Amino acid sequence: MDAIRRGILTMLAATATLSASSAFAQGDLAYRQRLAQDEVIYFLLPDRFANGDASNDTGRLAGGRLDHGFDPTDAGFYQGGDLAGLMQRLDYIQGLGATAIWVAPIFRNKPVQGEPGREFSGAHGYWITDFTRVDPHFGEDADMRALVDAAHARGMKVYMDIVANHTADVIRYRECPANDCAYRSRADYPYTRRGGLDGEAINEGFDGTNFDRLTRPDYAYTPYVPAGEEALKVPAWLNDPIYYHNRGDSTFRNESSTDGDFAGLDDLMTEHPRVIEGMIEIFGSWIDRYQIDGFRIDTAKHVNPEFWQAFVPAMLERAEANGIPNFHIFGEVYDVDPAQLARYTRVDRYPTVLDFGFQSTVTDIVARDAAPDTLARLFSTDVLYEGGEVAALALPTFLGNHDMGRIGNFILTSKPGISDQELLARTTLAHAFLMFSRGVPTIYYGDEQGFAGDGGYGGARQTLFPTQVASYADDRIIGGPQAPYSTEAPLYRAISEMARLRAADPRLRRGLQTVRFAAEAPGLFAVSRRIEGEAGETLVVYNTSTNEISANIEVDASSAAWSSSRGTCPTAATAPASVRVTVPALDFILCRSE
Repeated sequence: MDAIRRGILTMLAATATLSASSAFAQGDLAYRQRLAQDEVIYFLLPDRFANGDASNDTGRLAGGRLDHGFDPTDAGFYQGGDLAGLMQRLDYIQGLGATAIWVAPIFRNKPVQGEPGREFSGAHGYWITDFTRVDPHFGEDADMRALVDAAHARGMKVYMDIVANHTADVIRYRECPANDCAYRSRADYPYTRRGGLDGEAINEGFDGTNFDRLTRPDYAYTPYVPAGEEALKVPAWLNDPIYYHNRGDSTFRNESSTDGDFAGLDDLMTEHPRVIEGMIEIFGSWIDRYQIDGFRIDTAKHVNPEFWQAFVPAMLERAEANGIPNFHIFGEVYDVDPAQLARYTRVDRYPTVLDFGFQSTVTDIVARDAAPDTLARLFSTDVLYEGGEVAALALPTFLGNHDMGRIGNFILTSKPGISDQELLARTTLAHAFLMFSRGVPTIYYGDEQGFAGDGGYGGARQTLFPTQVASYADDRIIGGPQAPYSTEAPLYRAISEMARLRAADPRLRRGLQTVRFAAEAPGLFAVSRRIEGEAGETLVVYNTSTNEISANIEVDASSAAWSSSRGTCPTAATAPASVRVTVPALDFILCRSE
């Protein structure tokens, strides 16, 4: 069976490569020339998206669920999705209008970890033990090759989700048998004393920069690797505790934010030259081997800036050497303050970061009846990013994710008695803000099928294929229940139409944004998108209230003639620099001037 499967994968990969090579031979490298802001990203967890090969559901590991991690009745365990299933559903993703696929980590993970009674699987992909291989629950390296080649042959990009902050939880501390060590600070437990200020002198002469003097890792705790796991991590250098901070669990405050173990995960000493060199080689090799188009970087704020100052340029250079000119790197900085987000583009030198500020503000407007002028204030801070408003065009924007929950759940939580019709309208409006505002719209898998979920960590990780998890099966579906992967689902149809409009109008992708009107209570929010040096503008007007609204909106004085891209727009300006629009309740219109 395995031989047959490998043969099929080889054939699929060869077919995709042949198609891609044929296109490339004709000079069709258009997908590589697209800027980051031209994309519509579709973010998915492979374990939850599609099961194309049931033979790898257990990762080909023996034993029970606590050994291999597979239990399709438990939301915290592997459900069976894999890369083969993802490749089989590329039509579905492309039909939605997505041009880039962001895949949660596919590296080999520790299948299950956690203390007795609190076990959880690595189905999400963030508990990595082998950074060089595909996790067997998701398939083999050949599956990854086939997927990337097939996507590229369609003109779609593939973004990998990567982790440099930590590995799986392997290292233990002798002082904490229950694996619950509290963080121990550098001041109280310096690197040059064993177990505290009064302890034995160790690592003589180490000053935080001369790492040849750092030879003992037992300054705060006494770390060790449990028997049988001494060679678990790949590459092999990752098995040495000297390359980790070993200071106990982070409190996510002050120095512990970068030096503490993230919920027990082994925190890499990313200031160590060997770790910097090793991570550059690990992730650079994925670019070399698979021609990946971008990286989303997990837990970016929990790594020291100097690491990113070395790592990011190295990845961009590696991509450039592979003929990938628009390699998209964006970091996860879980903070809604735009000043904090912008800091990571100026200090850490990230090209861009996930726009948590946008997510929070749009959720407040659509789900909690906040005034649209809060979004105007957010957009006014775009100047803070390195590169200013132009750089802000590449910020990946989103409405929810696998950690916080879905936009549908945020609406339901705020408005538990909401009707089906209003729930669909508000969710659609949220996606309109996502698709037509500045930034790179990032769709969270399943939202297009009306998934709402229960919110919070793990409550928004439903399978697109039929589920056996009770807490998933009883979810309210926005727009009504649909067959799996339905292209007729109301939100699938609405989002795909928005993506078509965005693709057809360069202003909606590359145009700088001017806020034209922002109500101080639920009501209208209007922006113009314009490309410098080109005539005309595209006017987007949203109505966040439950009543139809008519109003005059300021526009460019030269914008005299208008046409409708979506909704009913005037054919001419009411007066120079003014147009009158009418927008239905919880709806939006797109108007173009030439």
